[in-house]
Parts: sequence; structure tokens; C-alpha cells
Amino acid sequence: MDKSAITKTLTQYMAAWNEPDDTARRALLAQCWSDSGIYLDPNVLLAGRDALATKIGEVLASRPGARLEFMSGIDIHHNMIRFLWRLVRPDGTCGDTSIDFGEIGPDGRLVRIVGFFGPAPPLP
Repeated sequence: MDKSAITKTLTQYMAAWNEPDDTARRALLAQCWSDSGIYLDPNVLLAGRDALATKIGEVLASRPGARLEFMSGIDIHHNMIRFLWRLVRPDGTCGDTSIDFGEIGPDGRLVRIVGFFGPAPPLP
């Protein structure tokens, strides 16, 4: 897969998480998220682009002025990706760094994202 195309897809995905306008957010997701894509994190399991667009809107409404930003480059092999990100609050303070793993479909859009919040747990 073309790494620059995958980077563009992930940049659009991150932009969608920061887009307060529902119409603009849905337009970004149409470019980067499969119609039936799966989003999974510790709090939610969503199927489909509309469900993700709605959830992003809810998250944005619950944290006015906050944004997500990349904390790493995008690691790519085959059709799989991983990257680190963090929440930046309106006052500039940051939340934990988190990691997402994903899969790019044959059309170049995301078909799955699995997110983990915060650092990995310590060894027992």
C-alpha cells in the first residue's frame, strides 16, 4: 500500500475527530472511513460511518475546545497501521498518550480502529 496515501487517510481521520461541524466531519469520514468500518475502544464498539460520526460529535460536545493530536508517526506494514495520540485540553494541558491500531481496506479507507487509552499495564 502507498504510505503517503495511508498517511493522508490517517490525517483525515484525525481531522474528523477535531471537526466540530457535523457536515464537515461526515465529509472527512467519507474520504477516510469505510461505510461499514468498526471502531472499538475501552468504552464503545461502533459499526458504520454514521455511528462513528455521531460518536465523535458526542465526544466533542462533552469536551469543548479539546483536540486530539498525533504523538508519533504512523507505523505501517501491509495494510495495518498504528500510531500514538493524545488529548489536548483548551488550557494546553494534555491527557494520557494513547495508541490506536487499524486496518486499511482495499479502497484505501479505514475498515477498523482499535484504541487503547493510557499506558500499557505493568507486569504482574
